[in-house]
Amino acid sequence: MSKLKTVFICSSCGANHGKWQGQCSVCGEWNTLTEEIVDKRAATASQSAMPVTPASKPRPLVEIDSIEEKRILVPDAEMNRVLGGGIVLGSIILLGGEPGIGKSTLLLQVALQLNGLKTLYVSGEESERQIKMRADRIASVNPDLYIVAETSMEKIIHSFHELKPELLIIDSIQTVYTEELDSAPGSVSQVRECASRFMRLAKQSQVPVFLVGHITKEGHLAGPKVLEHTVDAVLTFEGDRHHNFRVVRTVKNRFGSTLELGIYEMHSGGLREVNNPSEIFLSTGDEEFSGVAISATMEGLRPLLIETQALVTPMAYGVAQRSATGFDLRRLNMLLAVLEKRCGFKMGTKDVFINMAGGIRVDDPALDLGLILAVISSAHDLPIDKTRVFAAEVGLAGELRAVQRIEQRISEAEKLGFKEIYLSSRQLKGLEGKFKNIKIKGFSRLEEVFKEVFS
Repeated sequence: MSKLKTVFICSSCGANHGKWQGQCSVCGEWNTLTEEIVDKRAATASQSAMPVTPASKPRPLVEIDSIEEKRILVPDAEMNRVLGGGIVLGSIILLGGEPGIGKSTLLLQVALQLNGLKTLYVSGEESERQIKMRADRIASVNPDLYIVAETSMEKIIHSFHELKPELLIIDSIQTVYTEELDSAPGSVSQVRECASRFMRLAKQSQVPVFLVGHITKEGHLAGPKVLEHTVDAVLTFEGDRHHNFRVVRTVKNRFGSTLELGIYEMHSGGLREVNNPSEIFLSTGDEEFSGVAISATMEGLRPLLIETQALVTPMAYGVAQRSATGFDLRRLNMLLAVLEKRCGFKMGTKDVFINMAGGIRVDDPALDLGLILAVISSAHDLPIDKTRVFAAEVGLAGELRAVQRIEQRISEAEKLGFKEIYLSSRQLKGLEGKFKNIKIKGFSRLEEVFKEVFS
């Protein structure tokens, strides 16, 4: 019996190496090489079985027609938003997320909503009865939805050609394998080969394909990096297990913007679209507490109003504690240093805890002003008027800097009934007379805002 030949493949870039080494010589990543068995006979047979197509001839760009891509509109408005206006025919879309976050529920719900569209849902992780139980909880019926529990690539393609669906969902790509490779399902070579075949299937048949992808412990999509390069769109499904809210972000989209996101609420009957997400992240009580400020932020192209919470207490241990939930801890340390250096507040002897209400994570610099005011409010136990909104970046000199899309932030605050919005004085030009129900106040430095808010 001949000895099996093995090769070491980098899970980050897909490069091949003859022997194991700690660092990939192509992409420079560490501990990413995995051993795979190479079967040259299967590869040769696969290549010989493929039909030879003539090479495409180069064409001048001016002779190529500009045709708008045909899309399938989904009744789910949030999914339409993140995809740029619907599912493009012949596209391949990768949806990634942590285990149990609701990826399968989201795609099954989308498939159930597409009445009249023949859909094939392939599951390699659940049985047909388990999928039926989830569909019953969603309480939606689509007679054109077909379910099959299968992991063999060859059998999936056979079912596809036999049924001729208009939409294909694979849950998940890490469970699918081809018999032409000896490696285990989920390995770098299997994921790369199966994803390439699904891509060719989508382009040749003009049938859109959804792939569900696993997430590693580092938070990245499992499998080779070439998987993300192969697909047309990459969506990430995020959320906190302790909150009901889920966020779909667009990481890559060849047919739309990468700045969009969709927000859902998880309940026993599936995922519910959230049309006005600002109301989720704001408390409904009338009582005012210290350490709370409302900030206007942007998630992609969508304005949101978020409740920024701060708790400042005397130092309990030898070193002051700094904790941030939903906010960058390094930026928090920088803002506290600005408070101490430029404004004279002694923060070195205080424990500071920051929380973004609702479990959302935000990295918008426009939250700087609201966060600083929440810290001062908690430190001196002075409540902030709940009719005020803040949107400005704070520089290292204590100055207020302009932020992008300020008109959309003001419009969202006005729509929700807020009376005043505080921003950088550099952005006042051009805003006169545009908003009638909200007062716009501009400031150039932090000290001016403190006098106005805490006078």
